[in-house]
Amino acid sequence: MVKAVERPARTSVWLEGKARRRSGGRAGQPSGLDRDRITEVTVRLLDAEGLARFSMRRLAAELNVTAMSVYWYVDTKDDLLELALDAASAQLRLPDPEAHGEDWRDQLRVLAGEYRALLVRHPWVSPLAGTYLNIGPHSQAFSRAVQRVIRRTGLPARGLTGAIAAVFQFVYGFGTIEGHFIARCTEAGMTQDAFFQHAMSAVGTAPEVADLMQESADMMAARGGETVQEMRERDFDFALELLVAGIEAMVARQDDEAPPPGVSRASGA
Repeated sequence: MVKAVERPARTSVWLEGKARRRSGGRAGQPSGLDRDRITEVTVRLLDAEGLARFSMRRLAAELNVTAMSVYWYVDTKDDLLELALDAASAQLRLPDPEAHGEDWRDQLRVLAGEYRALLVRHPWVSPLAGTYLNIGPHSQAFSRAVQRVIRRTGLPARGLTGAIAAVFQFVYGFGTIEGHFIARCTEAGMTQDAFFQHAMSAVGTAPEVADLMQESADMMAARGGETVQEMRERDFDFALELLVAGIEAMVARQDDEAPPPGVSRASGA
């Protein structure tokens, strides 16, 4: 029995020097074509047509070259998608690490808002972020900015990664759903408000969810907001403030539990 050949697990275009190779063309290659140009067009196609429709053949047609020409600059489609993922991350505005007197809360709100906006502008980013290592230079710059802000909260070192997860996994989920909802509305040729009203009308007539709709009516009314975007902004801002308050509470708890100066926690005296 012939044993199947095991393929090594894929790592990243950013490892083993792959990202530094093929930055320029070779003799006989189309003029004006390089890796940056290919990545730029990839991002544009992903924005316009989505991840499911993207292919190297479609990219080559947009570039007006043969598909094999693209492979002079990237080894695989996966490598190209990683490059596009990091190119999108270049749009994230980061706080100035040298700025003095900046409140960590404000900087955290900015970073959360930037990440959410990125996920909404580019709905294809969320599945790719969960697929690849995402260790390109722009992604690393964002991660470094997040870590610097979280370190300034006063949380103990053991809680820093948990705080990052709480905030940015929330933003990831919120921005992913928001981005996909907007894309669905666009595909349907409807505004967000029209699509929402249509969906709610359909759900409202279904007996299976009538009780849930009734129970939710007071919450929906209390939230306020006349448009889907307004309702979404209120939800996002309130949820983010809950997380900020949670960080503050954990820092305060740590301060309350700390023994007075000169007193050992172990001895209690």
